[in-house]
Amino acid sequence: MTSNHTTQAEFGCQIRKSPYFASTQRWGCVGYSVYNHMYIPRSFGDPQANFWNLVNEAILCDVAVERQVEITGPDAAKFVQLLTPRNLSKCKVGQCKYVFITSAEGGILNDPVLLRLGENHFWLSLADSDILLWAKGVQIHSGLDVTIREPDVSPLQLQGPKSRDIMCAIFGDWIKDIRYYRFVEHEFEGIPLVISRTGWSSELGYEIFLRDGTQGETLWERIMEIGGPMGLHVGHTSTIRRIEGGMLSYVTDMNVENNPFEMGWGRLVDLNMEADYIGKAALQKIHAEGVSQLFVGVEISGDPLPHPNGMHWPVYVGETQIGKITSAVYSPRLKKNIGLAHLQIDHTALGTSVTAHTSFGELPATVVQMPFYDPEKKLASQ
Repeated sequence: MTSNHTTQAEFGCQIRKSPYFASTQRWGCVGYSVYNHMYIPRSFGDPQANFWNLVNEAILCDVAVERQVEITGPDAAKFVQLLTPRNLSKCKVGQCKYVFITSAEGGILNDPVLLRLGENHFWLSLADSDILLWAKGVQIHSGLDVTIREPDVSPLQLQGPKSRDIMCAIFGDWIKDIRYYRFVEHEFEGIPLVISRTGWSSELGYEIFLRDGTQGETLWERIMEIGGPMGLHVGHTSTIRRIEGGMLSYVTDMNVENNPFEMGWGRLVDLNMEADYIGKAALQKIHAEGVSQLFVGVEISGDPLPHPNGMHWPVYVGETQIGKITSAVYSPRLKKNIGLAHLQIDHTALGTSVTAHTSFGELPATVVQMPFYDPEKKLASQ
């Protein structure tokens, strides 16, 4: 029997749409997920084609789900430092910093990029968790004079080796002067923007923060009009490339139960600075006692994985579970299955053999160096 019903996706009003939502549909998005209570494009077709477009040319991605928490007021700098164990005393206006937001127990609540727009003006460009509510809760008991809100700001990412030339064609050659993890405020054809040398791709790239949501479709179409003939494709954040680069995905790879030390980011924790921050005592104790697990890279044997893992996969040595694979995918460039995993510290030496209980059966896996590609981040920082 043949059904006459046609499958149709419906989008409810309780999940927010980005200013670029209509454009992503016109340009062929075929799959969305939900991130920070918003729809995020997850597929424009073949994920391997998206990967090759990213690493060979350039892609434009709707990442408006990276919501901003804006912190202003006389005590803004002191308040932002209260949220993170990274020492921000040398963070300058116009600079970005990758930071962790930590709980009283030292757990990771979010790993945003911080942008300092003024002496007392900051944005936290968020991963997937409700840090706006957390910051407002901290504010109540802090005694600090700050204003916290979510501004009308919606980022795009333009990433890939051709991104600099495309950005120069759109905005001007001054784009070449933006250093890695720096940003500038700019107006483009009457559209207010912040443009930064950041992105979630491990490739050369930029983020374009739109400061007027009514201009989303206009901005998207103008970028594609200029960039398309130069090799710019519509796309989505690449799971393949981010795993190759060892980039963390909040919730997928870590949550409040994990701390920066076991994730390999202890260098972003200043245990000795004079300023206080939430989780300082707990992180000092964790550092003194040591961690019981580490976040590592693994190569997984077997046929190419047909798609990324949709759930965490248990990892065993013999009959004993010693961790889990959080992210896994087949890399067509490396021609191997690669993954990111939490393993008990006694099983994290390079070359350690383990068994992954995957959706495709039990597969041998080996602990390897991470990141898997361009470990010194030369592409992104060039």
